[in-house]
Amino acid sequence: PILYSYFRSSCSWRVRIALALKGISYDLVPVNLIKDGGQQFSAEFKALNPMQQVPALKIDGVTLSQSLAIINYLEETHPNPRLLPQDPKKRAQVRMIADHIVSGIQPLQNLNVLKQMGEKKMEWAQNCITSGFQALEQILQHTSGRYCVGDEISMADLCLVPQVYNAERFKVDMGPYPTIIRINKALLELEAFKISHPSRQPDTPAELRA
Repeated sequence: PILYSYFRSSCSWRVRIALALKGISYDLVPVNLIKDGGQQFSAEFKALNPMQQVPALKIDGVTLSQSLAIINYLEETHPNPRLLPQDPKKRAQVRMIADHIVSGIQPLQNLNVLKQMGEKKMEWAQNCITSGFQALEQILQHTSGRYCVGDEISMADLCLVPQVYNAERFKVDMGPYPTIIRINKALLELEAFKISHPSRQPDTPAELRA
């Protein structure tokens, strides 16, 4: 497999965690979203992913984009360890939390949107993440055990950790979200989350390396 990734892309990080958890080795091709006006806009990368976004994964003779689509494929082809619970209600909760982050928070504070916001980009990102985290905190108080849904790592956890990293980058006050903080801390102790961290990627700038 070949993963097209950017060290700080939260969508790419989700997929790196999934690959690490499932023990799938891969080659990484960095796509710098800032350099050269954004390498994702090159004709070469557009041919790979017409949406001009990372991640993209070449695997089993197919090229996939969109992090949850990739993770779902990995789940179906490499079912152990599972990232979706067997219980239908818990499975729905995992998907709900993942969608909450992937659709309801992250795109609103993504690079493309922030470019449009000019000087207000920090304030905009903080507002988007804060409103999303207020809801997420309430949800997790009902669903969580050690992790987002019960005590098993799930797709929801793969979405949570990169979003907390974004919140910290944008200097969001995390004080009101003790459940999010607790789960995030527990997840960051796991090897798959450590090795996939933005501070430990081949394309991480020297000043941001762990």
